[in-house]
Amino acid sequence: MRQPLRWPWSNFDVDDVAAPAIVVGVDVTERRAEVPAHWHRKGQLVFALGGGVTCRVPSGLWMVPPHCGVWVPSRMEHSNVATANARIFFVYIEPGATDLSEQCCTLSISPLLRELIIELSECAPDEPRCDFLGKVLLAELPLMPVQQLHLPISAEPRLRRIAEALADDPADRRTLAQWADHVALSESSLARLVVKETGLSFGRWRQQLHLIVALRELSAGASVQQVSGDLGYESVTAFITMFKKALGKPPAKYLSDIAQNGGSAFVA
Repeated sequence: MRQPLRWPWSNFDVDDVAAPAIVVGVDVTERRAEVPAHWHRKGQLVFALGGGVTCRVPSGLWMVPPHCGVWVPSRMEHSNVATANARIFFVYIEPGATDLSEQCCTLSISPLLRELIIELSECAPDEPRCDFLGKVLLAELPLMPVQQLHLPISAEPRLRRIAEALADDPADRRTLAQWADHVALSESSLARLVVKETGLSFGRWRQQLHLIVALRELSAGASVQQVSGDLGYESVTAFITMFKKALGKPPAKYLSDIAQNGGSAFVA
């Protein structure tokens, strides 16, 4: 069995391979890993079998919990950050080879598709078996349920400053009024700007960031207590209540269902 490539790799250009679909498996070591902003001619599905990945694109942050995938369309600039000890598969797809959105989206990955991805990572693109598996994968991908666990990020410079500050320190509990003062706006003006640019209230926008960070860290093995503290919640109960209200289940049950059901635990 071929060993998966280690993250990152520097001597492999996926755009040089003409196959409609190729899969590269990556085992992240014990440390968090990052691939800086880049783009491909091919579209890319980022699939996490273990651990978690956060994808950043110009319009937002997308979370890839275990057994789920994020679709990044052809030529879209993106960067990836993986938790320690993650097991990740990158599925590179030729433009037009399958009917997927021209926008980023989170996909629930079925057990069948999961096994196809794993098998494709272990065979060469020019093998007849690989060609057959690739055709099945391309037929199955558009059937996967689309989920929306992401943080919209505006190009508006004041909102980007706030988003970057919160991403660097998710425990920052400054109020809307305090953030408004920080970016030289009135509280009402900032509230309207957030809704206009993201479609979310400021509180819901920050909660989305907390969910992304929480899933990333929980997927990496952090405890609920640790994540709750890192996000600045006054109690574990308050964090669990927020999580359950947003995603329908407490953290442990949510991640357990993802692992058992191949990514079908999303309700958001």
